[in-house]
Amino acid sequence: MADLHVGAEIPLFVRTTDAANWNRYAAVNDEFVGIHMDDEAGRAAGGTGAFGMGNMQWAYLHNMMRDWLDGRGRIMSVSCQLRSMNTKGQTVAAGGRITDVRTVGEQVLVDLDIWTQDSAAGRMLATGNATVAFDRTHD
Repeated sequence: MADLHVGAEIPLFVRTTDAANWNRYAAVNDEFVGIHMDDEAGRAAGGTGAFGMGNMQWAYLHNMMRDWLDGRGRIMSVSCQLRSMNTKGQTVAAGGRITDVRTVGEQVLVDLDIWTQDSAAGRMLATGNATVAFDRTHD
C-alpha cells in the first residue's frame, strides 16, 4: 500500500464520446431524450448541439476508480457536481488525486478529489469527492 499517499494521482480513464456512445448508453438506461440524440433539441436547451448524459460522467468516474482499485478495495462513497456539457467528439478524461489516507480498524480509507474534464481544453465537466476502502491485510 506504499502507493497510497496524499497527492498521488489516479490513472486516467479516457473516452472520446459521440452519438454512437450516447445511443448505446441510452439503450441500456432507457434514456432516449431529444437533447442527447438531436442537435436541434440540444441547441434549444442551450448546447452547441446534442450533448452527453450527465450520468455518463458519473459512470466514467466509477470506471476510473474501479480500474485503479483492480479488486484491491471498494468504493465507499462518491459525490459529484456536473459543471459543463459533454459534446460530440470530445475526449473526456476521468481522474483523481488522493487527499487523505487513514486507518480505521482493519481498513485503510482513502479520500479522493475526482473529476472529468475535456482533455483538449482542460475544462472541468464534473468535480467531486470519493472515499475508497482497502483491507489492511491485502497487499
